[in-house]
Amino acid sequence: MKYDFNTLVDRRNSSSVKWDERKEDGLIPMWVADMDFKAAPFIIEKLQKRIDHGVFGYVHIPEEYYRSVISWFGKRRNWTIEKDWIQPIAGLVPALSVAVKAFCQPGDAVVFLNPAYNCFFSSVRNNGCMALASDLICTENEDGTLDFRMDFDDIEKKCAESRAKLFILCNPHNPTGRIWSREELLRLGEICRRNNVIVVSDEIHCELEMPGCTYVPFASTCPENQDNCVSFNSPSKSFNLAGLMISNIVTSRPEWRERIDRVINDWEHCDVNPFGVDALIASYTKEGEEWLSELNDVLWDNYVHLRDELRKALPELHICNLEGTYLPWLNVAPFVEKGITAKAISESLIQNEKVWINGGEMYGDGKYMRINIACPRERLVEGTRRIVAGLLRLKSEYGI
Repeated sequence: MKYDFNTLVDRRNSSSVKWDERKEDGLIPMWVADMDFKAAPFIIEKLQKRIDHGVFGYVHIPEEYYRSVISWFGKRRNWTIEKDWIQPIAGLVPALSVAVKAFCQPGDAVVFLNPAYNCFFSSVRNNGCMALASDLICTENEDGTLDFRMDFDDIEKKCAESRAKLFILCNPHNPTGRIWSREELLRLGEICRRNNVIVVSDEIHCELEMPGCTYVPFASTCPENQDNCVSFNSPSKSFNLAGLMISNIVTSRPEWRERIDRVINDWEHCDVNPFGVDALIASYTKEGEEWLSELNDVLWDNYVHLRDELRKALPELHICNLEGTYLPWLNVAPFVEKGITAKAISESLIQNEKVWINGGEMYGDGKYMRINIACPRERLVEGTRRIVAGLLRLKSEYGI
């Protein structure tokens, strides 16, 4: 490989949420969605130039930034974006809140798929709106992995609610790891348009694709979907830049851009991090494509190891068929049925095996757990060993 995905970086005592939230000695955190890989060297080089300049004042967004976004999605995804459609913002969660404020009034309803990224719940609630969660349909494959699909009949019912104003889509989907097909996106778009529901598409995991799977931007599927969509994208997950706080809100509708801009100014979300601007420009390049290709190979190998070890030791547990993201979704229903919650499993693994994975309650489904596999192979192997050992211990304790 051209790039280094094997070095074990010591992230302790670096104010890392992932590594410094809990202080247990020897703990391997495999929970919150950031990667343990160093940023790509060409990104570090770009940021070093900014550091060497030595002045870190407010910044305008340069033309190169817009050209980078437009070229990246045009070449890789056949999605034509115009400069005026792009509104940079300091992070996707603020963008989500901005969209809810721009298009909803307190008491309105927001539809999204369940399970869901936890900030979908909080952004809707914090803006005085009602969440209408449509449960995904889970099916088991011949190899024991799980697939998830949209329940279009239920989505139709939810979108037909008189108070429904937005549909928040996550593509690729966090936490189930699905990459929605063009056909699914077209059908979803038709339902939303027919019910006058605006689609807000969170596409922050868009470059994380497993073999044979290809992310399709919702807005690229047809002109009608583009005209009824606000898209969010960012290099933060794919290039491990979340702390640099840079994302984009993209929509072709000028009247919607005015509403979004009004909220951004009202809530003082106007400024972005100069390091985030430079990092995006450095990421959306030919070198960035090469780095991503190697990263996705590493993530797939990590997933296969985790899947196979769980399958050998605990065949009664089923893991998602990972298509995108680096966050496999593990069904622990046999444990939950015996009276131990996913949250309690998480705490037990922390205390006994010194490994931290998320209970699914925060994502809307407590029968599952989410595991972050974005780390060097040595750490992944040891973390997997600890997860398996802990689940086997609990299996014995609870007579499963």
